[in-house]
Amino acid sequence: MENSSSPLEVSTCVDNECAHDACGPAIDFTVDLMYASFIFNLPELVVHFQRRLVNFVDKADVEDVIPILLTAFHCQSDELVNQCVDRIARSDLDNISIKTELPYELSKRIELSRKEPISDDEQVSEAVEPLHEKAIRKIREALDSGDIDLVKLLLRESNVTLDDANSLHYAVAYCDSKVVYKLLDLGLADVNRRNSQGYTPLHIAAMRREPTIIVFLLLKGACALDLTFDGRSALSICRRLTSTKTYNAKTEQGQVTKDRQSIDILKGAMRRNPWLKMLPSLSEMP
Repeated sequence: MENSSSPLEVSTCVDNECAHDACGPAIDFTVDLMYASFIFNLPELVVHFQRRLVNFVDKADVEDVIPILLTAFHCQSDELVNQCVDRIARSDLDNISIKTELPYELSKRIELSRKEPISDDEQVSEAVEPLHEKAIRKIREALDSGDIDLVKLLLRESNVTLDDANSLHYAVAYCDSKVVYKLLDLGLADVNRRNSQGYTPLHIAAMRREPTIIVFLLLKGACALDLTFDGRSALSICRRLTSTKTYNAKTEQGQVTKDRQSIDILKGAMRRNPWLKMLPSLSEMP
């Protein structure tokens, strides 16, 4: 079993510069195999794939450790859980992502493992005023419900801005594309603002691989050339999360996948393709 190789189309991404030793497809493929082995009560295979994931944890981008942690938690792999919790606790991954994407038990463990609080999407500094923090939470709850009118009301009633709350980052990560469109149409958020991890909303959209949101951001002036603190563009982020199989796949209607659409749109933006100027403005969108 140790000498078996993964199907390349499934376990490799479409970034030619990637070593494929900890990219999104490699992690997803191994995570799926470990979970399937656990479900079918094949402990030897569970241990085998756990060893692979252990090797991924320190190499992978911290966002990609989340699915490893969830799988380890469900498969009751304490060793792998501990390693993932430690990696995330030592990282600058924001508390909002942790609380949104992980069960309470895991997010609480990470919170307790962090020796000092860090600034994140939930707070402007380490000493946020309670009213300020409450206003930010209410804005996010309004975004969750898609109520932009309530967002505008909350902005008027508080001293919090959309940028204070990193509201565009939040909407791009977790909300429907229509909510992102309406939020952008307010014209109150900096489309190229960086969060505490150095990500712009376009970087977050690339992680989500939602082409509609990517187009909305580009039409509002998002810069496809902006790099993360560790030197990644939105295009490279998207490529490293897309498997070769997904990139080459077609939907039942014969269309390319959202992953490929996202890559093609970002590639065009990087090349300053004229197609971007030909698209209708947000005000003309339905």
